[in-house]
Amino acid sequence: MATDRRTLLADTAITVLADSGMRGLTHRAVDRAARLPPGTTSAYYRTRQALLTALVRRLVALDQAELEERGAATPVPRTADELTAGIAALVAQRLTGEGRRRSLARYACAVESAHHPELREILVPRENQGRRVVRAFLAAQGVADPEERTVTLLTCVDGLVFDRLVHGGSVREEEIRGLVAGALR
Repeated sequence: MATDRRTLLADTAITVLADSGMRGLTHRAVDRAARLPPGTTSAYYRTRQALLTALVRRLVALDQAELEERGAATPVPRTADELTAGIAALVAQRLTGEGRRRSLARYACAVESAHHPELREILVPRENQGRRVVRAFLAAQGVADPEERTVTLLTCVDGLVFDRLVHGGSVREEEIRGLVAGALR
């Protein structure tokens, strides 16, 4: 039961962070949002840093699972248009609903990690099936350094997501197409 409670608290902390920002992330706010008695969160995560670390670990686990699942369900694209469409679908998911919440929490944690190296270590981009699909496509197209280009392409896409979270709007497929074309040059 403790593991389930810890997961519930970490998931709730993600929502609180996304909805209320870093200053709004408190043990009490998580207790309220999870509809648990006051003090429950602090019983599991004594300090704010412990709560934040649990939140970041859970966030990374959810993101990795999503990217593994999407990558496994997606064959290596044969064309730049197929890759563009796949990235556009992921971006749309990151900007709406639960994906938007996780994106907001992820960026708040990324900024916080500038002051907490232990969070930075958890947030380091990891290998996953989604990344492998992009790298395999670029390699099949004869790109000289598919690993470096994959990192650059995905970092640029991440920047577009961040920009739209802050300024509103959606990422146009033409923007992604331009980034894919740049990766292929």
